[in-house]
This record gives sequence, C-alpha cells and structure tokens, in this order.
Amino acid sequence: MLPAPRALLLDFGGVLADAPPQPPAAPGLVRRLAGLVDDAVPDEQIARDLGEGTRAYARWRDDVGRTGDPVELPHGQVWADFVTRSWPREARDAVEREATPLAYAWTWREEWAVRPGIPEALRHAADAGLPMAVVSNTLCGAAHRDFLAVAGLSGLFEAEFYSDEAGPRKPNPELALLAARAITVPIGDCWFVGDTVHRDIACARRAGAAAAILMRSPRTDREAALPGVEPDARIEDGYGLLALLREHAPA
Repeated sequence: MLPAPRALLLDFGGVLADAPPQPPAAPGLVRRLAGLVDDAVPDEQIARDLGEGTRAYARWRDDVGRTGDPVELPHGQVWADFVTRSWPREARDAVEREATPLAYAWTWREEWAVRPGIPEALRHAADAGLPMAVVSNTLCGAAHRDFLAVAGLSGLFEAEFYSDEAGPRKPNPELALLAARAITVPIGDCWFVGDTVHRDIACARRAGAAAAILMRSPRTDREAALPGVEPDARIEDGYGLLALLREHAPA
C-alpha cells in the first residue's frame, strides 16, 4: 500500500505531455539560424550541425545523469558546445546573443499534446486539496510553461521547476526538494510521478519522496534497468494516476 499523498510532483515530458518523434533539425529553426548569421553558414551545415548537436546533447544528458548531482548547462553553452563549434566567430557570437530565444524554439513542439487522463487526474488532485508542482529537466522551461498555460493546466500548479532555470537536473534530488519547499509540503509526504527510472525514480528515491510512481511513455520502454531502483507503482497514463489517487485518498 502506498502512503496517501499530501502533494504531487510531476515530470513534464512523458507525464503531463508528450509528442511524437520529430526531426532534430526543424526547418523553421534552420531558417531562423540562417537569417541570424546572415547566411554565413550554409543551410545544409546548419541542419547537419543541429542534428549532430541534438544527439550530442542527448548523450551529455545521459552521461551527466550518472554523476552525483548533475546541473543544467546555460543556454549559450549548449549552443556553443553542441552546435556552433565549427562556425565562424561572428556567427557563433550572433547565436550566443540570442541563445535563450533560440533554446525556446529548439524546445517547443507544435505536436505536444496533454497525455490522456492528465486533466482529470490533476483536477481531482486539486479538488482534494493536494498542492502540485512540475519538476522537469529541459533545455528551456519557458516553452513547457507556455504549453501548460495554453492547455489550461498551469493554474493547477503552485510551482514549476525546470532545470535550465533552477540549475539542478534530475536525478539530482535538489530539483525535487526545491519544489517541495516551494509548495511547503515535506518531500516525505509527496508523490513523485515520472516516466524514467534513471532520472525520475532515482531522483524521487534520493530526495526521500513518499512514493515514486512510474508512468509509462515511449522513453520508459527504451530505458535499461537500473539495479536497486524500482518504482512503488507503475501506471500507463493519467487515468492510472487518477485511479491511484482515488485508491489512496487521505482518510
């Protein structure tokens, strides 16, 4: 039996929202970069470097997630380290000046959709008086925040913590602890809901959350097992979370 929650901490991608796979070099972002650097870098190279940079940044995220207390990279460093290293100095400087809005464009997904059952689960939690916070690793939290606002869900959260804004990256427990402190509920009374064992469930365990809930996403199925780290419950979507909340309602 799970302890009844007094608050919920929820990941964004794979829990609140998801999108189908997209090409790493979106044509609109390629055109934007080409205009920004006054065509000093050919479109073909921009697309190639964006694709390679996306994969390199993903490898970095995996590698740093295996360290003790990972932290997010600044927007400018992400562009400089993973995308623009071979570009002319003037082009690199132009990207550096616009690093944050470009990070937003790189992060935003037109195909994002709220996961099934999430509105129902969140509104049930709100009606039950459970404070909620978003706890998400991301290159640009502003994009996630804007999506939740457009989806009509942002008003249900008391706080939103994103790695690029807060600094720590899951499985660094500090990101979850920051959220728990912000909603003034001890982490030991919070359920943590995420879609990865290596980042979310490990973060929940290290932070001391009351329960670590694994919501299945395509990313979950690609993940290798992490010895010694298991969730307290596994669910398929927001409807599964809703069922758990009803089953474990405070007395």
